[in-house]
Amino acid sequence: MKNLFFFKILISITIISFFSCKKTSNAAPELTVNQTALTFAPEGGTQDFSITCNAAWNIVNPGSSWLQLSTTSGNSGSIVIHIKTLSENGTGSTRSSTLTIGSSNGQARSLKVSQTSNIYPSYNTSPKAADASGMNSNAVQLAAKIKLGWNIGNTLEAPGGETGWGNPAITEDYIKAVKQQGFNAIRLPCAWNWGHLSNQATAQIDANWLNRVKEVVGYCVKNDMYVLLNIHWDGGWLENNITQAKQDSVNAKQKALWEQIATAMRDFDEHLMFASANEPAADDAAATAILSTYHQTFINAVRSTGGKNAYRVLVIQGPSTNMEKTSDFMTTLPQDQAAAKLMVEVHYYSPFQFCCLLDNDASWGKMFYYWGTGHHSAIEPERNATWGEESDVDASFSLMKTKFVDKGIPVLLGEYGAYRRDNTAHVPLDLPTHESSVDYWITYVTKQAKTTGMLPFFWDTGGALDRRNYTVKDQRTITAIKQGAN
Repeated sequence: MKNLFFFKILISITIISFFSCKKTSNAAPELTVNQTALTFAPEGGTQDFSITCNAAWNIVNPGSSWLQLSTTSGNSGSIVIHIKTLSENGTGSTRSSTLTIGSSNGQARSLKVSQTSNIYPSYNTSPKAADASGMNSNAVQLAAKIKLGWNIGNTLEAPGGETGWGNPAITEDYIKAVKQQGFNAIRLPCAWNWGHLSNQATAQIDANWLNRVKEVVGYCVKNDMYVLLNIHWDGGWLENNITQAKQDSVNAKQKALWEQIATAMRDFDEHLMFASANEPAADDAAATAILSTYHQTFINAVRSTGGKNAYRVLVIQGPSTNMEKTSDFMTTLPQDQAAAKLMVEVHYYSPFQFCCLLDNDASWGKMFYYWGTGHHSAIEPERNATWGEESDVDASFSLMKTKFVDKGIPVLLGEYGAYRRDNTAHVPLDLPTHESSVDYWITYVTKQAKTTGMLPFFWDTGGALDRRNYTVKDQRTITAIKQGAN
């Protein structure tokens, strides 16, 4: 009886096993890959994908010369596979490979792997460990230390070198003269690509130029002046190319230049700030999205060099540095590994017919000589401003306060100014009223900048302070700025 009992059990197990195997063999073939494409940055790295299969599988990897997989075969079940690039892509073009995943149950899947290319070599060749010494202030705290800013315009950004537009070379005595007038911050518009590359093909900056700019930054920091160093118009390689077609090449040059600039200036303390661009010509949401990638490249490049750059305050420009466009289209800021270290920059020259010395009447508007309440002319009423007066200043500046300043993001008024026509081809008939209009505009705009929490940097090309003997050439302008700041 006992043997018969065990025989029945054996028969039952055999039957169950038979039907179990039958069921497995009839199961639908399964092969699932959770990705169809992976893209690596030029520097490369590691990414993951997973395979789920109910049979044996293997991977054919035709990109074996630059790709490495943690495994290329397996059996039934699920697995995560690590895929790593073996080198930086410096070929100048994107490289790609299509992995083929096949299984013994007759299934096949593909995974395209791409790696974009560096058009230029990496200049982050000596990154340092992060150094927080002398970098204690976040953006809001640093902004509180900046009282009045001054642009040294038409100098380091001039084609043909520092004196290319007729200004003398910057001296430490000139920096001291600016400070003596009540300014504690300097903006240095600077060209790099435009006449200062030792090798165009590799975007390598001339070492002598890097050292000269570093010397000028040193004048400022030595005299306890905050300094903002940018890539200015620079021939328009960034500012005029905010398009999808140019996006890759502009980002490549942005990375190459900022790796060099940031490495050269890495040891300056928080007195030095970097600015991504000048007046990038973005006029809508789509262009602003592309501009954001240029700013992201700038931030990543600076941070990658390490040292004090890991904590440096960085400044990014709104679209066209226009307040309305910046309010409308700059909906988010780029990512930054350093917390609370970003500022936004805008400019203000409005109304243009009054501020910027329009040389002649244009089809879109006449020259304005007179601006603001109490400063219109009865002698030459056709030259009174018809727009862009106090209420427009208030409206524009309040946009920046609401959008950024009130949210703990400082806004730098990187350029602003109005200028006198007393030595031009179009001298106003009512010159005293014109002069008082200029004074009033400067005072009013400076005051509104300070009131709304913005940091004003007046644009000067040598007209207000003499760069040769360090004396004041236009006392009314200096006085108007100071009155606005008080």
